[in-house]
Amino acid sequence: MASPSFPRMPATPHPKAGRNPIRVLLALGSPLDCQLLQAALKASRQQLEPVACAVSRIDIIHCLSRGNVDVALISADLESGRLAGLDVLSEIHVSYRSIPVVMLFDTLNDDLIVHAFRAGASGVFCRSEKLSMLWKCISAVHDGQVWANSIQMQLLLLTLRKATPIRPRSASGMNLLAIRETQVANLVAEGFVTKNIAERLNITEHTVNNYLFRIYNKLGISSRVELVLYLMKQREEREATG
Repeated sequence: MASPSFPRMPATPHPKAGRNPIRVLLALGSPLDCQLLQAALKASRQQLEPVACAVSRIDIIHCLSRGNVDVALISADLESGRLAGLDVLSEIHVSYRSIPVVMLFDTLNDDLIVHAFRAGASGVFCRSEKLSMLWKCISAVHDGQVWANSIQMQLLLLTLRKATPIRPRSASGMNLLAIRETQVANLVAEGFVTKNIAERLNITEHTVNNYLFRIYNKLGISSRVELVLYLMKQREEREATG
């Protein structure tokens, strides 16, 4: 059966003039789910604009190819199958790397959390949480933050210690980074978003992103999440050795 098509959604009015809304792709388990969340988002009057809906992998890729999505909210279970949303994460991370993804779960478990972050998600969110927190989550990942609580971050760090990394990391570690790259990496670890890093270092956001790209290549990692975990692990090792 062919996937349902969705009309382009009209822009949602926002209370703050002069600021472009964050354009959001809603990829959920059914058209009804999409319509309900779209209605809730409009009623919230957030600086978020639902620009497209999807219920399958094909729908998601088609919507992202239009080039008008800033953040993708993707349910782990789609109309096209259980965990189909989780399966498409790696493809998005490769082809649409600049678009942060929030993975939406009915319930959270450790394996799913680790899988989502390792596949490229910028945040995970559970349906049992409040909608107001979901709006904050979407805004946070758009600003370059990682959306995970302290327990989830500890879980990822524990996994990093035990598992073989996706790509081998250089033994030289942080010694490979130039001074400015080290500054950027440390600010990311402290929770600064791209805009704040740019302001703090008196450089452009584009330059910050270029530094991050070089940092990822030198350290053998592929995302901000991995960078934060890498630095956390390095810090623990330094403390353990005095």
